[in-house]
Amino acid sequence: MGYQRKKIALIGGGQIGQNLAMLAAMKELGDIVILDVPDYVNPVKGKALDLMEMAPHGNYDADIAGTGDYKDIEGADVVIITAGKPRVAGMTREDLLSTNIAIIKTVAEGIKQYAPKAFCVVLTNPLDAVVYAFYKLTGFPKNQVVGMAGTLDTARWRSFIAMELGVSVSDVAGTVLGGHGPDMVPLPRLTTVGGVPLTDIATQEQIDKLVHRTREAGTEIVKYFGKGSAFFSPAWSAIIMAESFLKDKKRVLPGAAFCEGEYGINGLFIGVPVMIGAKGVERIFEIKLTDEENAMLQKTAGVVKATVAETKL
Repeated sequence: MGYQRKKIALIGGGQIGQNLAMLAAMKELGDIVILDVPDYVNPVKGKALDLMEMAPHGNYDADIAGTGDYKDIEGADVVIITAGKPRVAGMTREDLLSTNIAIIKTVAEGIKQYAPKAFCVVLTNPLDAVVYAFYKLTGFPKNQVVGMAGTLDTARWRSFIAMELGVSVSDVAGTVLGGHGPDMVPLPRLTTVGGVPLTDIATQEQIDKLVHRTREAGTEIVKYFGKGSAFFSPAWSAIIMAESFLKDKKRVLPGAAFCEGEYGINGLFIGVPVMIGAKGVERIFEIKLTDEENAMLQKTAGVVKATVAETKL
């Protein structure tokens, strides 16, 4: 049997979707299908063609197509879901809930019918509630579904630390737990710069500022844009997860995974460190938290639980 390219389906061809397509192509992760609603089919066909025309200089081989028909995602290995309305200034992630849950119902049906074995990465906000809804609506096993948020939140945490301290972002390691919102839990105690604890090289004042900025990072960008939200960084974050699945890399990344007792949380998708390999979410790692950290995590879990309740699923 010869090598067969993997197939990546992108549900939603907006700002994040087009960046996902470009990054997946440049990394040669497989052939790409960008799916969008009927009103937006021509633009995604145009984006797909534009990316095909970039291939000679981008030096990648991939078939990239735009479509409005779920039949075209048939047999996808990975599905990345960005479909939904983005936030605009003054709007919370929760304000989006009813609109985006309606969209996710259609998406879940299409994926369940045509790509029932795919590893599914969800980006649509409010992330923790939408990934839960998607899981419920598809009935997929929990290892097959993950929410992207923690990977992005951690990237933001790491980048802000590098900017603040004037060090290489490559040497900053750390993690962010919890829901994708203002109650998320960065862990300064477990964050290092080249192996040196953050708490040894940053003042408490700096750390407090970095925690606050990480929690408000999405909103900071929304304020600049006025309409719409971040797209470069969420796209890279989702691609890292998809790549770890496709190449069985076993990356340990924070992602919204379905907890069944881990961290004392039951029946919710929430940001925790997960190992992603060929079987999807292969493992959740439990960190021994201090009482204060655990209290913050339980608080964010409570917020997620309330939002999930509103989905009525």
